Formats: sequence, C-alpha cells, structure tokens
Amino acid sequence: MPVRPIIRLGHPALRTPAQPVSPERIRTDEIRQLVEDMVETMHAAPGVGLAAPQLGVELQIFVYACEGNEHHPDIPLHVVINPMITPHSRELVYDWEGCLSIPDLRGLVPRHPSVRVQGLDREGGRLDYIASGFEARIVQHEYDHLNGIVFLDRMRDLRSLGYTEEWSQYMEGEEGDDTAVG
Repeated sequence: MPVRPIIRLGHPALRTPAQPVSPERIRTDEIRQLVEDMVETMHAAPGVGLAAPQLGVELQIFVYACEGNEHHPDIPLHVVINPMITPHSRELVYDWEGCLSIPDLRGLVPRHPSVRVQGLDREGGRLDYIASGFEARIVQHEYDHLNGIVFLDRMRDLRSLGYTEEWSQYMEGEEGDDTAVG
C-alpha cells in the first residue's frame, strides 16, 4: 500500500469532472488497490479526506475518516464510490477549510450542515446515510473534488483566505476546527 503523491492546484485532474466507476469494476484489484492507497495517503498527509482526482485518478471515489477531538466526534473510515449528495436544507454554515491539494492555505467556506449521502461502498453495496456537522463538511469538500471544484471556488469572501501558520497564530481561537480537509 504505497503512499501516492497528492497533486496540487494547477494539475488538470483537479478541474476535470471524474467518471463513475462501473459496479463490476469496483471489486477489481485495480480499484481495491487504489482505495487502499487513498486511505494510506490520506493518513500520511495527514488529512481527513481524499478524493481520487487528488491522486490524478479521474474516478468518482473518495475516502474520509477522522479521530475525534473537542470540535467533533470520531468519524470512522468511509469509502464512497459514485456519490450523490443532497442537502437537507438551504441553510449554509461557514467554517474554516484547508485542502491537501492547496497546501498551507485556509479560508471560510459555506457548506450545508447536513447532507444525505448515497452511493456505493468498497464492495459495491449501496450506501444511504445522513452526514452532519464536520462529517457533512468533509463529504461536500470531497464531492466537490469529483466535480472539478476546490474550496476556493466556494469562498464568498477571499479576505478570510490565509496561510495556515498565520491562521493558527491569529484566528485559531475562533469557532471551527483546525483539521485540514482533503
């Protein structure tokens, strides 16, 4: 399970919509290895989520997991293939995000506080669950990667954009989490 390089903003795979994975392809050694590599790469980064396009693979797959802290509970490992994300309301909540493909930058991003996640798991089984809070933010961030969107595109005011070191020094005490999303 090698750790793969994470591509950075500017690579065309980050701006290209990913392709669905056919159900019969999900159980192939190629996709199983990709998922294992994604999990290892996410943990090594370290991050809480990673989408296949961040490895230069234009497939609709993302993984996420996070150890709990004072801001959110544990989030177990999820592998989501061919997702559909549906917001539970029109409400948006602003919070800080970073991205492994845009290292060292953070900004305030509006996201839905709760979303329905539908798709397939790593075995091709159906997924249908509700993600809320920080988990919903991770899911939306990774789903955006599958559509060629990065968190900068979602920001409504670039004045909140800053480097992680400065963010830690000047803004970390504000509400939110300092964990980088994928």
